[in-house]
Amino acid sequence: MSKRRCDACEARVEVPGGVGDFWDFGSLEKAGPGGLTLELDDGSKFFLCFDCIEALPEDPTRADVDALTPE
Repeated sequence: MSKRRCDACEARVEVPGGVGDFWDFGSLEKAGPGGLTLELDDGSKFFLCFDCIEALPEDPTRADVDALTPE
């Protein structure tokens, strides 16, 4: 499993997939919160954990993602 940081809250997110997970079927249970890469209408892309994705409004903008960033 690889790890990435959420672009908003900077939490470490385990991203399942790849050859390392091929034989480790138990890794699905250990996957953690997970996340997705979102591409917004303005063409910007962000990798966000699921907690941050849930905090976004229906049609998020770059400003909405920036508002999630801890200060």
